Amino acid sequence: MYKVEVVENVVGAKTKIESLTTEGFTKDDIYVFAHDKKRSEDITEGTHTESIGVKEQGMIESMGNLFKSRGDELRTKMKAVGMNQTEADTYEEELDKGKLVIVASKEARANNASPF
Repeated sequence: MYKVEVVENVVGAKTKIESLTTEGFTKDDIYVFAHDKKRSEDITEGTHTESIGVKEQGMIESMGNLFKSRGDELRTKMKAVGMNQTEADTYEEELDKGKLVIVASKEARANNASPF
């Protein structure tokens, strides 16, 4: 189960994150995507949400991201939290416009327990 929200800025992200936590998602279930890597890291740190790493993607996908464009890397990470290719493509286009994509996914956390 996952839910996706698109917001314009950090203020909108914080509001959506609060809303998602009242819906039963924990901050460990919430991922914030931004096209700019530094912005993404800063927002993730500032909102105490999760980042997509080896746990969510597996070792091979994580290593592969080193050789991908930022757009490809983001789509791969979005798929790791439950999106299909079409959804990942659509939301990556929103990131291209400077927006933030917030994904609340219990699936990504459940996948952490099983090897890829």
